[in-house]
Amino acid sequence: MAPRRAGHDERPAARTTGVATANRAEAARVCYGPATSAHTSPERRRTEMSDPKKIVLAYSGGLDTSIILKWLQQTYGAEVVTFTADLGQGEELEPARAKAEMLGCREIYVEDLRETFVKDYVFPMMRANALYEGVYLLGTSIARPLIAKRQIEIAHETGADAVAHGATGKGNDQVRFELAYAALDPAIRVIAPWRDWAFRSRTDLIEFARLNQIPVAKDKEGEAPFSVDANLLHSSSEGKVLEDPAKEPPSIVFQRTLSPEEAPDRATIVEIGFEGGDAVSVDGEALSPATLLTRLNALGRDNGIGRIDLVENRFVGMKSRGIYETPGGTILHVAHRAMESITLDRGAAHLKDELMPRYAELIYNGFWFSPEREMLQAAIDHSQRDVTGTVRLKLYKGNVIVIGRSSPRSLYREDIVTFEDDAGAYDQKDAVGFIRLNALRLKILARRG
Repeated sequence: MAPRRAGHDERPAARTTGVATANRAEAARVCYGPATSAHTSPERRRTEMSDPKKIVLAYSGGLDTSIILKWLQQTYGAEVVTFTADLGQGEELEPARAKAEMLGCREIYVEDLRETFVKDYVFPMMRANALYEGVYLLGTSIARPLIAKRQIEIAHETGADAVAHGATGKGNDQVRFELAYAALDPAIRVIAPWRDWAFRSRTDLIEFARLNQIPVAKDKEGEAPFSVDANLLHSSSEGKVLEDPAKEPPSIVFQRTLSPEEAPDRATIVEIGFEGGDAVSVDGEALSPATLLTRLNALGRDNGIGRIDLVENRFVGMKSRGIYETPGGTILHVAHRAMESITLDRGAAHLKDELMPRYAELIYNGFWFSPEREMLQAAIDHSQRDVTGTVRLKLYKGNVIVIGRSSPRSLYREDIVTFEDDAGAYDQKDAVGFIRLNALRLKILARRG
């Protein structure tokens, strides 16, 4: 059997088999707590007989999941395993470990998944040129299936009978996590505290944190932070003043990029190499997927690239406003399209553009592990066999400008397209019949009146 290309995920084995994983040394002790809570709904209390014994929590160390960790202890009295995926969020990780330890947890999984994230999730999506609603590069959406997949694997390894996430009942992430859980282990129990507990706002959470001595991060204005998601592909910010789409976002929102006004007055030139649709080098230096995206992030940051202010249509039916910063991903997207422009046949390129919105919607809505996404991925990957070569770009004050592209598999024929003497490579008289045939139905329609 031919090897499967990145983007075609191998799924975890059945729950009874377990899955071998790295970083066992990270796991040492478990979290316990009293089995009842004043912040538990009456419906939750009535189902105590079915309480889970061990829960794997997708844990970022942020406000929501830190509260959830304490709430799970108080509500279920179950063992809690925390799992934090290093997807390139950087400084967020050590505080997450420290918070989990402070709350009594020592079965703490912190795993470096950056290369897996870029190679098996970001790059397959980039092959598709995926944009949701024309602009969003899906930085949050594409991270959820990897986190969920690893959660299920840890649950199998540790014998956990439940998984938990910190997504709210208003957002897309609850759907993304739970569709992935269902695809990978239909029998696993899912705990979504935002849909169960008595808290109704982040103000309630902050008060609970104070009562339970859980540290709450502060932003530069000394207030509770924006709701932030970050990984190697992007960062997103929502909430507070951003909830009014008429107001300009304050400068403190931006984490990954200089403003275009503050970017250098001199352009940066960069060359990106591609093989089979995936970026493999920057300025002639071969780089691993995560290292390459890190390099492009730095270039994009310094040149004010990748900011968008988007009001999007959530899968659950409401509109929301978010600020996204995707510096390296924006550069990669432009470069990949430029590479395709000389290597893809017109029919294949146009069909790919028709498929792209559906593919992007599947990722946005949480259907990464669906058969239809895998079918589209197979078609997209087939189209990328000859997408090989180099693209040169000029980065300047928020702009990514293509200034050159070349490929050993190019379909561009200068001898045919030239305005000069083509030495018989193309007979312009051939256009007469082509136009006549395409005009036939238009003439018939016009004569009917």
